[in-house]
Amino acid sequence: MKIWNVILGVDVSKLTLDICCAERNLHIKIDNCSKGFNDLKKWCKTNEIDLKETLMVLEFTGGYEYRFLQFCESLSIPYCRIPGLEIKKSLGMTRGKSDRIDAFRIGQYGEEKAKRLIPSKPLDKNILTLKQLLSFRKRLVREKAGLESTIKEREHMYPQKKADTITRIARAKVKSDAQHILQIEQEIIAVIKSNEAMWQNYRIITSIKGIGKINGWMTIAHTENFTSFTDPRKYGVYVGVIPFEHTSGTSVKARKRVSHLAHKELKQELNQAAKAAITHDREMAAYAERKLKSKEYRLVLNNVKFKLILRMFSLVKRGETYVENYNRAA
Repeated sequence: MKIWNVILGVDVSKLTLDICCAERNLHIKIDNCSKGFNDLKKWCKTNEIDLKETLMVLEFTGGYEYRFLQFCESLSIPYCRIPGLEIKKSLGMTRGKSDRIDAFRIGQYGEEKAKRLIPSKPLDKNILTLKQLLSFRKRLVREKAGLESTIKEREHMYPQKKADTITRIARAKVKSDAQHILQIEQEIIAVIKSNEAMWQNYRIITSIKGIGKINGWMTIAHTENFTSFTDPRKYGVYVGVIPFEHTSGTSVKARKRVSHLAHKELKQELNQAAKAAITHDREMAAYAERKLKSKEYRLVLNNVKFKLILRMFSLVKRGETYVENYNRAA
């Protein structure tokens, strides 16, 4: 267990960073750029803070922190990214909010949890690029679906006119979005192919019946090519397919249920994979048929999702593609 000399809480925004040492009640606000990072180095030197013996604790912000993380990696400064909800839930009752207060609370969280905090791994450029491409693809898909809905509504509500400006523009944008989505997908495949380990794992998991290209891309991205998640059960918790007990004393005896604290998009994609697996995989179909005799459909579908996760992790660990060898007993 590493003992850190100083723990700094970092509240990240688009333009600025608020950095605070809760233990020593120190605070600095810097620009989120190279000039600000130089100001941070001077501030640390003035306050006798050795950056290499300091742990930076910050929240996931979806991108605003990447320049700061690149600065940390260039100087071998350890850092740890924590989900914002985890920090918020750990604080108990709080009043008031500002960037400085948030930085202080993040630093306080880091000092309280120092024994179990593990520095994050360096950024993987391929994974980072893959996540950005998937995010932008999702935006294009939603925009295309919305425009297609607009076209259908106008065709239903109004007489069809060749000169209808709204329909004409919507159709042009739908066509453009379809081309851009195809371009993004080609770029995603190129990124995955550029990394041999990533390409091998992608081929392995998409050999499983039900796991298509979208599920394959998202699984590679969110497991960071099966390095950030090595335990299928932990990944199942992250996706939201593992039920948890809900009991208290002798009066509360609720049945187990999954938590709403999950990655909803991954869960939805896995939902479609489970339905496809039940349809096309004889083993999954037999399992679902057997379970549906005593359990409701949603519970059985959830079990199939977890079985797909187990199958993915097992095959990746062995480095083998899926081979169907199911023989139903007579």
